[in-house]
Amino acid sequence: MAGRFEEGWKEYEWRWKTKQLSGRARAFSAPLWNGETIGDRIILLHAEQGFGDTLQFCRYVPLIACGARIILEVQAPLVRLLSRLPGIMEIVPHGDGLPRFDLHCPLLSLPRAFGTTLDTIPAATPYLSADPALAANWHERLAGLDGLRIGLVWAGSQRLNRPEEAAFDRRRSIALDAMAPLSEVSGVSFVSLQKDELAAQATHPLHGPPHGMTLHDFTADLHDFEDTAALIVNLDLVISVDTSVAHLAGALGKPVWLLNRFDTCWRWLLNRDDSLWYPTLRQFRQPCPGDWNSVICEVRDALQHLAAGEWR
Repeated sequence: MAGRFEEGWKEYEWRWKTKQLSGRARAFSAPLWNGETIGDRIILLHAEQGFGDTLQFCRYVPLIACGARIILEVQAPLVRLLSRLPGIMEIVPHGDGLPRFDLHCPLLSLPRAFGTTLDTIPAATPYLSADPALAANWHERLAGLDGLRIGLVWAGSQRLNRPEEAAFDRRRSIALDAMAPLSEVSGVSFVSLQKDELAAQATHPLHGPPHGMTLHDFTADLHDFEDTAALIVNLDLVISVDTSVAHLAGALGKPVWLLNRFDTCWRWLLNRDDSLWYPTLRQFRQPCPGDWNSVICEVRDALQHLAAGEWR
């Protein structure tokens, strides 16, 4: 979080001893890759945490791909989207059997292997792309939406098993009705990108969108991240809490406004409203714990300028 990456990446290997990740380290007989020459060996790169982590750190795959043979193991909902990363010999859904490999590396250990510093973050975007046919289909479906098309995500995953994970999700998530100030902005069309249980808030008769906000909901047709990517590339902006869709929009090179909690995740660093990982991302941070109203009002003001054609 302080940006002392040379020290931080080494210490981050202690994550496997934390309560959150204890027992999740993979006991492979193949050695861990530490950045040495791979040669003709096969390397397994494997996801280890959430969808957002995989989307953020899969950017390193093409850097290894030159001359290397890569097996990529990721969560099943990411397989279609990430299968187009260059240099992959095979992509495997997590939980399926793995082919033979000679080396392995968890995705979040790749910055250590590459010696990544603040100045050398591989930040070129887009490093992911949407399927052209799917994107064209969404282009036609969204043709009737007026003004700027704004994607909204207001909550993280509710499918968390540990108390500390649930507490984290409560801090990063908001209720849809807390976005009421955004309904004051004219010249925009809002599109729900919210999945899981809280997606129902978009159409709930009692707890639906705030008064005055029309929220277009196509999420029943979003079956994995490939589908979501194809929808996002047809939007002008994504406004999201700190969850996987923010990473997806950033990886696609789309403008994304991050609604960031006060006790921010380390990846967003300190005292900045941009992101060194995603050039198209802008942060709106809570000024104090739990103060989402200030964040949403700041976003409303910025969105009014954007809708009026004034970049700010």
